[in-house]
Amino acid sequence: QVQLEESGGGLVQVGGSMRLSCASSGRSFSSYAMGWFRQAPGKEREFVASISWSGGSTYYSDLVKGRFTISRNNAANMVYLQMSSLKPEDTAVYYCAPDRLKYRTSLMDLNRVDSWGQGTQVTVSS
Repeated sequence: QVQLEESGGGLVQVGGSMRLSCASSGRSFSSYAMGWFRQAPGKEREFVASISWSGGSTYYSDLVKGRFTISRNNAANMVYLQMSSLKPEDTAVYYCAPDRLKYRTSLMDLNRVDSWGQGTQVTVSS
């Protein structure tokens, strides 16, 4: 069973930056692709960004491409999401999640996730 703990959320002004962190434990972190997802009030949870198990490949939603950067530190069992040029529509609860299959290059499908943390709230104010 994998445990996930997201942190780093809060309130930020439009155009600001924020870095989210996710600590993983309980499973071989370095063997699994990781993803960031978000859920705004009244909306479905959606894909934001993913990174391959090795860190060599990254993918982004068109909504955040060029503004967000995903990275990972396999030695520390951590994955990060650096967010810049934030917009009010980025307001959501952000979740990190591992792929349930090993050695994949991307994680964009919520159906491939079987473990979720509690998430961290990001609020972008205008």
